Amino acid sequence: MPKKTLKRPAVFLDRDGTIIKQVELVHKPSELKIFPGAAEAIKIFNKLGYVTIIVTNQPVVARGIIRPKEVDHIHAVLIDRLGKKGAKIDAAYFCPHHPLANVKKYRMVCKCRKPSPGMILNAAKDWNIDLKKSFLIGDSTQDVLAGNRAKVNMILVRTGHGVKDPWQHEGKPDFIVKDLKNAARIVKKYSRGQ
Repeated sequence: MPKKTLKRPAVFLDRDGTIIKQVELVHKPSELKIFPGAAEAIKIFNKLGYVTIIVTNQPVVARGIIRPKEVDHIHAVLIDRLGKKGAKIDAAYFCPHHPLANVKKYRMVCKCRKPSPGMILNAAKDWNIDLKKSFLIGDSTQDVLAGNRAKVNMILVRTGHGVKDPWQHEGKPDFIVKDLKNAARIVKKYSRGQ
């Protein structure tokens, strides 16, 4: 009988307002401004053995501002910049859909756009993730609800939208902290208790 590989915990990270400064509709790498302390936080996740994955809604695609391959390029640049600071991102997932999209093929209610948990669940399959031991860290109520629906530990950061997002979904974070660096302290403390 084949040996079953152990599931690993993950830290799922929202991008805008969590890792990088909130800029509406980021569409070029020059707009990426990494928060102070974000790379250090990601290094902590790496050291603790968490798979570290970005999960982000990208309505810039739905609006026709950029194409999916340009989002991939922006993520490659971000991952490279973080990597130069010793912080490793294992993967980046994004949702290009929006129910009111300008681009017809992206106009839909999908299972991947947060607050739906689709990106998290897809990444969990792809990376053999143990969701019960995982975290989602984000700055908006749509992140909170996505984390609740995926049944991961949810940390809300006060950077970016800091709960004042225009969407206002129902959901309950497990922790509320100032920023990603403080979120890393919670993850570290939780890991010690395992």
